[in-house]
Amino acid sequence: MVPRVCLSMNPLCLLAGQQCFDYHRSMKEGPDIALIGSLIGDPARANMLTALMGGRALTPTELATHAGITLQTASSHLSKLEAGGLLTQRKQGRHRYYQLAEDEVGLMLENLMGFAASRGMNRHRPGPKDPALRKARVCYNHLAGDYGVRMLDSLIAEKQIEVAGDDLALTDAGQIRIEALGISYASLKNSRRPICRTCLDWSERRSHLAGSLGEALLTLFIDKGWAKRETNSRAIRFTDSGEKAFSDLFPQ
Repeated sequence: MVPRVCLSMNPLCLLAGQQCFDYHRSMKEGPDIALIGSLIGDPARANMLTALMGGRALTPTELATHAGITLQTASSHLSKLEAGGLLTQRKQGRHRYYQLAEDEVGLMLENLMGFAASRGMNRHRPGPKDPALRKARVCYNHLAGDYGVRMLDSLIAEKQIEVAGDDLALTDAGQIRIEALGISYASLKNSRRPICRTCLDWSERRSHLAGSLGEALLTLFIDKGWAKRETNSRAIRFTDSGEKAFSDLFPQ
């Protein structure tokens, strides 16, 4: 069957810079994963999305540098990503900053990275920064890498988080534990996001802790001076005292 070209000129139909074909007579109905796939599938856009996985809002110039493209080309890509619901922008003075639209976008990207890594689809040979990224890094707003997986494993082993299928739940013991650390359970509960959720780690091929608790714990590590972010990287470096505190809090 020859597909019919869509003449609606709907901007969403042209997000990926391709013609939109009407397959309604031969394809099943459902969410348009092809549109999301085409947005993420462009290498320049993929590089910009990966850069935003660090959780920081970046300017078009910074994102153009990450993608290795001109500012004009980057602006076109950013408009498509924003129209597709993957990015949001905010203005501060004369500057525009872009960030991932919501937590679910970061989780989707991390899961895609895990899938690609499991199939050997690496974009480059491991470089000097890879060991640091594999040890501890930011996954949008929570801790990932070996330390992220260790933290979730320990919380489960200590019965502070319980697992029910793919779902996680903070136990009574877990609530007492986080309150002792200075994290308000009431604030986590009132968040529109889940308190605990799994996120597939692309380097460890296992789950680490996401959700509002995952973000609160990473914030705690940084605020206490136990860890800090590496410049221009998603890597997290723990201090000597931070290493000890982490091991005490989350024994293996």
